[in-house]
Amino acid sequence: MKTALGLVTAAGAGLLGHSLSRKPGSAEFVGSTAAVAGVWAAGSLLDRTPAGRIGAGPVAAGVGAFVLFRAGAEVARRIPVLRRALQGVLRYATAGNGAVLLTTLANGAAEELFFRGPVYNALGATGSTAVYVLTTTATRNPALVAASAVMGTVFAWQRRSGGGVLAPVVTHVVWSALMVWRLPALVPEKAGP
Repeated sequence: MKTALGLVTAAGAGLLGHSLSRKPGSAEFVGSTAAVAGVWAAGSLLDRTPAGRIGAGPVAAGVGAFVLFRAGAEVARRIPVLRRALQGVLRYATAGNGAVLLTTLANGAAEELFFRGPVYNALGATGSTAVYVLTTTATRNPALVAASAVMGTVFAWQRRSGGGVLAPVVTHVVWSALMVWRLPALVPEKAGP
């Protein structure tokens, strides 16, 4: 089982790194990010994970996480190295392509099905978060790696407290939608020195 999880993780990380080296909004970018979501979704089938309980909490958590990240972006946009890291990832969100939003949301859901599904079942909360963060390093973007550490911890906590993957899936999708929809205007690509 752990060998299969390792293979899926390596394949997903490789595709993730490849996708973020493609031109934003291009067919190759959309295709490779769709492939990443497919790898995570297929990997989620390695082990059975219950859906768990859900209420209004996951939606509120997604909105709350966005508010926190928005405040962080206010600070980061004033620090050149952090602003460049944010601009590096947000240029994909501003590509003006509805397919980008769809693949972002598909990846968010599929990540939770895999990392809070079989990876969590095999390695627990701390292990699933660590693998999630290590996988995100394939993007070579410190903003994404930092976000994966914060949100991976939140998602693992939701998995433990909700008894399944549904709460982290909903939170991830809500948070991702808000990040793609609202954050790029805060950190424009041509801002500052």
